[in-house]
Amino acid sequence: MQLKQYNAGFTMLEVLITMVILSIGLLGLAGMQANGLKSNHLAYVRSQATLLAYDMSDRMRSNMAGVEAGSYNDLSGDPATGGATSPDCETSVCSPATMASYDYFKWSESMANNLPKGEGAVSAAAGIFTITVMWDDDKKGTGTDCSANADPDENLKCFQIELQL
Repeated sequence: MQLKQYNAGFTMLEVLITMVILSIGLLGLAGMQANGLKSNHLAYVRSQATLLAYDMSDRMRSNMAGVEAGSYNDLSGDPATGGATSPDCETSVCSPATMASYDYFKWSESMANNLPKGEGAVSAAAGIFTITVMWDDDKKGTGTDCSANADPDENLKCFQIELQL
């Protein structure tokens, strides 16, 4: 006489445990994927900021008469303040000062289109120009103070280059 063994449901329990372990592993992979995408986006934004800073330096190099006249010495804020419009330097001849204004309009437009809340400034001291590009990083409490009067509630990151022309 042989005894019957009752193993009913044991295979189902093994399958359920395997599904739980597999689910935990897949959740970990999804978290790593999300973190990787976030880091990739931050690297992209930093690359855009670098390109935009060098874009303004190239604009300045191409308008040395404007640089020498001081037209690039203090550019900051919204270029359209007061209802100003972009000078038309693409179809007409512009003076060096007007070309500097046009460069700042186009540069600000590029920052607004390529960076989250992108802003920029150009300043000069003792013949050295500082080009600053700022953007919103969306991380609470990790902003860097790009200027002495930066709002501590803003989450600004900044990229600066200094050059002598």
